[in-house]
Amino acid sequence: MKRSSLTPGNWYGLLALLLLICIIAALRIGAVDLTFADIGQILLNGIGLSDNLVDPVSQGLFLQIRLPRVLLCATVGAGLSVSGVLMQALFRNPIVEPGLVGTSAGAAFGAALVFVLGKNINWAFTDALGLFLLPCVAFVFAFGATLLVYRIASMSGKVNVATMILAGIAINALATGGTGFLSYIARDPQARSITFWNLGTFSGADWTQFWLVLPVTAGGILLALRFTKALNVLILGEDEVRHLGYNIDRLKIQVLLLNTLLVAVGTAMVGVISFVGLVVPHLLRLSKTSDNRFLVIASALLGGSLLTLADTVARRLVAPAEFPIGVITAFVGAPVFIWLLVRNARSFQRGGFYA
Repeated sequence: MKRSSLTPGNWYGLLALLLLICIIAALRIGAVDLTFADIGQILLNGIGLSDNLVDPVSQGLFLQIRLPRVLLCATVGAGLSVSGVLMQALFRNPIVEPGLVGTSAGAAFGAALVFVLGKNINWAFTDALGLFLLPCVAFVFAFGATLLVYRIASMSGKVNVATMILAGIAINALATGGTGFLSYIARDPQARSITFWNLGTFSGADWTQFWLVLPVTAGGILLALRFTKALNVLILGEDEVRHLGYNIDRLKIQVLLLNTLLVAVGTAMVGVISFVGLVVPHLLRLSKTSDNRFLVIASALLGGSLLTLADTVARRLVAPAEFPIGVITAFVGAPVFIWLLVRNARSFQRGGFYA
């Protein structure tokens, strides 16, 4: 596939424009469509620049439901995509994504634990953490799962991809089994919530969730840019990274922590959404370059666009009901993953290395 000759700046501009278009379309389209005139008048009223009468139902729908949902969707999409870039660079393999190495399943298990048992047992830190309890527990379990997979995959001194995938399958099975057990012992409303949450949904999005996810994701993306130079060198091997003065062990832990933070905070709010971190970096890698400095920013923009688009489809597909967004991303991402596996196998057969 011929790569684009556009400069990174041009790419950023195009991707930012795409994100803006997707956000505007998502704000307008839904179970109840709003016109651009309605949206403009509601926004003007919201910031106090107009006092014209607006349908209160439409205003409440837009300001309290649709606007925070769309913004949260774009933010989570950006975080998951950047997480995919970090994981693929750390494991030096293009088929890695948070769902394959236990990060998402671990976060899901931690969140389910809070849903079912959080108010029934004496958490020592429940009152202190408050609203942060759910993402903090999800983070701990997500990091533990990812670290365990990494340790198993690198027991021979270097990351073995086959071992990594098998370890990821095992850890995912354990975490999924734990979540299933919690669903079994939960009351019907809790079990139903866990089921839909595991399929991924933005139906409960609100301003509180958005303001919790936004600073973490934005800060995570900025931190990810600090590691791009070392991750670029890491493709050549760990010795090269050491020669440049980096502490490779510390780099691995820092990247794992950052990746887990990006995934856990989003997963804790909206559930498990697979394959976004796999598909987005690959589309950009095939179109432009494997330079992680470019991929981090571009993936954040494209990931936000694609997840916003997927959520719009989820809201309209069976309107006025809602289709789980995780199902849509799985239907799209799974075939892409299979294609990447075939492409990767052929690359190794030719003696090349596809990053």
